[in-house]
Amino acid sequence: MRRVLVWRHGETGHNAGGIYQGQLDSHLSPRGREQAAAAAQALATRGVSRLLSSDLARASDTADALAALTGLRVEHDERLREIHVGEWQGLSHTEVVARFPDVVAALDRGEDAVRGRTGERVADVQVRMRAVFDELVARLGPDDTAVVTTHGMASRALVADVVGLSYRQAWLSLVGLHNCHWAELVEHRTGWRLEAWNVGVTASVGSVTDR
Repeated sequence: MRRVLVWRHGETGHNAGGIYQGQLDSHLSPRGREQAAAAAQALATRGVSRLLSSDLARASDTADALAALTGLRVEHDERLREIHVGEWQGLSHTEVVARFPDVVAALDRGEDAVRGRTGERVADVQVRMRAVFDELVARLGPDDTAVVTTHGMASRALVADVVGLSYRQAWLSLVGLHNCHWAELVEHRTGWRLEAWNVGVTASVGSVTDR
């Protein structure tokens, strides 16, 4: 069985401060680096054969922690970036709610609205993420395991698309991945299934926000 582990990056200062990052680039915080090192120790035992990462620094830093233990080359791909949240980038959640109440209300209802007027919908993210996933899977051997290092909202978008969950189902039923936690997709004869969600080295590491 082929497996793909979808791994969210470690904590950043923006995560800790409740700031929407989107595609703003930032490195891991000291705590994020600790999270990445701990998670990498666990993932290094999984026999990973391919390691992909978003090209944004916070994901790349996280992937580097696993590469250092396994000797794998990190394959960067900008299509694995977080959802672009347009004018929300750099704003706090409180500021976004105050300035864009109608859009926030639509998202709370499970609607896939454009983020920050000039940003993306989750459907847009799924198109680019799924393209990377399909290219990856086409190159995996029968029992290979790959790790895809990405972001909170992007990870949920990909997993939902792969297992056939609608946007509304995924957003109203799956909590966001914690920092440095991962989801495990396993290929069965009937297709891909979600075998595990929000797996990590501790029960309560990091933020659950998709920012």
